[in-house]
Amino acid sequence: MQPEKLEEIRAWLRKASSDLRAAGVDLAVDPPLVGDALFHCQQAVEKALKGFLTAHDTPFRKTHDLDELSIACGRIDPELERDVDPALELTTFAWAFRYPGEREEPSREEAEEALALARQVYEAVLRRLPAEARP
Repeated sequence: MQPEKLEEIRAWLRKASSDLRAAGVDLAVDPPLVGDALFHCQQAVEKALKGFLTAHDTPFRKTHDLDELSIACGRIDPELERDVDPALELTTFAWAFRYPGEREEPSREEAEEALALARQVYEAVLRRLPAEARP
């Protein structure tokens, strides 16, 4: 794999990892920043999937739609699409709770479950990439 491509893949995965870390920090403070944590969970999944697509030379449009990205990943690896399926509900967190007047935030427990899902997707993507593409 070309060095430039490897670096682009790693950049997506580093961003995903950073979002996972941010979500964990958001949930560790008192009171927890649930809405922000959920945003970072969605972002982590989105960026991990975009890293996978980049690794497979599959273009994608600028989107937060995890379902769309998952389907594209599934064309390459149907097992990955199945691994991502439980996390598709995170899509709405790309914009939900980002502005005043939106619906009530989920509980801390629900956010912790979202973080667990995001970590699972990130790990599933890593397992499918060559070692040199991992951050």
